[in-house]
Amino acid sequence: MKLAVVGGGSTYTPELIDGFARLREVLPIDELALIDPAAERLELVGALARRIFARQDHPGTVTTTADLDAGVDGADAVLLQLRVGGQAARERDETWPLECGCVGQETTGAGGLAKALRTVPVVLDIAERVRRSNPHAWIIDFTNPVGIVTRALLDAGHKAVGLCNVAIGFQRKFAKLLDVAPAEVHLDHVGLNHLTWELGVRLGGPDGTDVLPRLLAEHGEAVADDLHLPRTLVDRLGAVPSYYLRYYYAHDEVVRTQRDKPTRAAEVAALERQLLEMYADPALDTKPELLARRGGAYYSEAAVDLAASLLREGGSTHQAVNTLNRGTLPFLPEDAVIETQARIDRDGAHPLPVPALDPQFTGLIAHVTAYEELALRAALHGGRDRVFKALLAHPLVGQFEYAEQLTDQLLAHNKEHLAWA
Repeated sequence: MKLAVVGGGSTYTPELIDGFARLREVLPIDELALIDPAAERLELVGALARRIFARQDHPGTVTTTADLDAGVDGADAVLLQLRVGGQAARERDETWPLECGCVGQETTGAGGLAKALRTVPVVLDIAERVRRSNPHAWIIDFTNPVGIVTRALLDAGHKAVGLCNVAIGFQRKFAKLLDVAPAEVHLDHVGLNHLTWELGVRLGGPDGTDVLPRLLAEHGEAVADDLHLPRTLVDRLGAVPSYYLRYYYAHDEVVRTQRDKPTRAAEVAALERQLLEMYADPALDTKPELLARRGGAYYSEAAVDLAASLLREGGSTHQAVNTLNRGTLPFLPEDAVIETQARIDRDGAHPLPVPALDPQFTGLIAHVTAYEELALRAALHGGRDRVFKALLAHPLVGQFEYAEQLTDQLLAHNKEHLAWA
């Protein structure tokens, strides 16, 4: 079995390598191809990946290349974890929206739209080259904004599933609080990428007993603290929102905080410099603890589970993924991409039934779905007016004066990445 990772020079990659090495019985890999145009980073990460494999006695080989076509040739699955424009573009995404009093964030709001515009054309080009080389390969997208990118891939007819680590992060946290094995915890996880709620926490599987009320009664303070939201809000929702919902539920407070502290991009850039220095140490053969601060916790386990289910005979599992709605949420179009629990097998993702949703959830989901459709149109076809319409439709922007200013800012900061701008 061959897997390819586009963006393999990322400082994230050793987290993925560690999972592949530890879980080799679940996903037996013969070759792992790391693909990245950043030669120096790729050399460091590739060398560390080989040492991690060797330490774990993994029999597979790790290859590195800047040649996309060569790297994906013969791959059974291709994982996408790229960042068009790097941390410098992220830094801009997190700052210029603040000038209008809007959240500066790389996956939602105006910054998230900028990232979608930069990313979608690049991802579609990669996917088309994968299809020409090996049309049966699966594409697993971890590149943000995952919902929009996955919709672009599926609309273009690619075999694709989107992946985020929010659900597995909640599963692990809840399992620890409940003192049970993670495999015992099934989440009623529903919404859109970075706009999800845990409506139930079931022990033993999709039909198990819902212990969410007990979890909140006994550990509500700890859960709310992790979300940076008040306990009273979580109790009133009767559900656990993802961390990203604070951008909606506490927008102005977040903006005030963002204006008074360094950007997350600056923090990550500093972490990456430290990590690359560590990766250069020929004695290092495990992922360093510092990597946990980089983000992406449990990404490796989620990626291994998903790839194994897609590629191995009889490997069906339940997992939270980004896939086509297909009537799962009846208030959304069939071809909308949602994030929900699904049965995963060699034919792809099959969403499980979800509980009926209260209007407090359906309204925001429908609103952001409309924005995502407009964002995808702008990413595919360009044009200032399409960018403006997407920003006007976003619930974190909404006002036409802000949409006008943000459109100008977005285009000014992204001209080098937008051929039409």
